Amino acid sequence: MARPTYPSRRVLMLLDNEFMPPDDIANLSETEQLSAPWKMEYDIYASLCNMGHEVLRLGLTDDLAPLRQAIENFKPQICFNLLEGFRDFHIFDANMVSYLELLNQRYTGCNPRGLMIARDKALTKKILAYHRVRVPQFHVFPKGRRVSKPRKLPFPLLIKSVNVEGSVGISQASVVWDEHHLAERVQYIHDSLGTGAIAEQYIEGRELYVGVLGNHRLRTFPTWEMIFRTPPEGALLIATDKAKFDPEFQQRWGITTQRAHHLPAAVQEQIPQLARRIYRLLNLTGYARLDFRLNDAGDLYLLEANPNPQLGYGEDFAESAEAGGIPYESLLQQILHLGINYCPQSFI
Repeated sequence: MARPTYPSRRVLMLLDNEFMPPDDIANLSETEQLSAPWKMEYDIYASLCNMGHEVLRLGLTDDLAPLRQAIENFKPQICFNLLEGFRDFHIFDANMVSYLELLNQRYTGCNPRGLMIARDKALTKKILAYHRVRVPQFHVFPKGRRVSKPRKLPFPLLIKSVNVEGSVGISQASVVWDEHHLAERVQYIHDSLGTGAIAEQYIEGRELYVGVLGNHRLRTFPTWEMIFRTPPEGALLIATDKAKFDPEFQQRWGITTQRAHHLPAAVQEQIPQLARRIYRLLNLTGYARLDFRLNDAGDLYLLEANPNPQLGYGEDFAESAEAGGIPYESLLQQILHLGINYCPQSFI
């Protein structure tokens, strides 16, 4: 089969400076490359170059001047946005794409409104609950406030940051069963991450992920699942920080992700429709991953919506896209196409 050809574009890759791939990658072992924190950024850069695009990488920290200068000098047709924040503040990812829109600069991924809504886990749940989408019961504990559990919020509870993504701060200790450990874990989130904490009803069940691609016309990918093949006795099967990102921990517990098998027929029919509905309710565009829990009764709970999810080769989103008939380079090309054709005015 002939390799597909793509129209060449000038692409400005925007990434957090700490994830800028080094120039001497060829000197690193395969193990070092696969475990590097910049693996996703390199996968995308190398693939875009291989596809014939002219790519300029720009790492940002706390200054917008280099971005403005790069846009003026390089004149990109699109920015491939991989920024997770600005000035070490992750919520500013929405501000960064707002800035690009003010410059009339095309970019990939989610729009500012969708990012702001989805990054706030409490707001996400409020919107979806209003529209009768099943979400866990929850309560937010802002910094500096006394921790007092609402009477109607039942234990056990999962405690995490209200707006930090990527399972940061989540461990086995995040699930609490009494008031003492609730206060202790909330204080841990306040102190370690500097954010408010959200306590949400712990849903026992299967951890499912659904990728969604599109602006107006949406496409869902096959449902993916996190599998725990050899967990320790009594361990809770949750997507902790280590379960997602620590290769040794994953190998020890037999943790992997794969296409979900043996889902109830009703769930198989429901989940793509529900994913598309949630995507629209939250004003998402570009691409996103929706995280669900499926309990033994067959009820689906939306845990989180993740716009601009991990896009590295071999990761969940790319793997599920390929299972749905979209190879990695084609996926990147479709994301570029969606960004070039996105019109902010049509989502106001």
